[in-house]
Amino acid sequence: MNANTNTDTIKSTGVGGRSGTSMDLSRGALGRYGEELAARRLAEAGMTVLGRNWRCGRAGEIDIVARDGDVLVVCEVKTRRDGGFQHPMAAVTPDKARRLRCLAERWIHAHGGAPPGGVRIDLVGVLLPRRGAAVVEHVRGVA
Repeated sequence: MNANTNTDTIKSTGVGGRSGTSMDLSRGALGRYGEELAARRLAEAGMTVLGRNWRCGRAGEIDIVARDGDVLVVCEVKTRRDGGFQHPMAAVTPDKARRLRCLAERWIHAHGGAPPGGVRIDLVGVLLPRRGAAVVEHVRGVA
């Protein structure tokens, strides 16, 4: 299932042109906003977003499913406010990586089989500072 497991970190600020405070977002709104920024980032990187928030019963949810050439990309999005919380990039534990691989297999089964380029699991971390633009970091092949 490993397609292109080299880690390629892409970091930028200013996605979405948002300035001001991000502290007024509820947890749900925070996650949705982060996923929107992540989907834009993937599209800007040349990927095609195939789906968002794909649920597979009790097995869980894939935040974003995308295609990068002939590679299927399962993307976990973690959004955090700037502060004392864990950095979003530290959120994929070995257990979470196993669940993402399982969900990727289920998505493939439900959508007609594996693509010729295989599957890659990426992480997009979104950090929202108290003031200023969001910082979006995309890491390829995390699991």
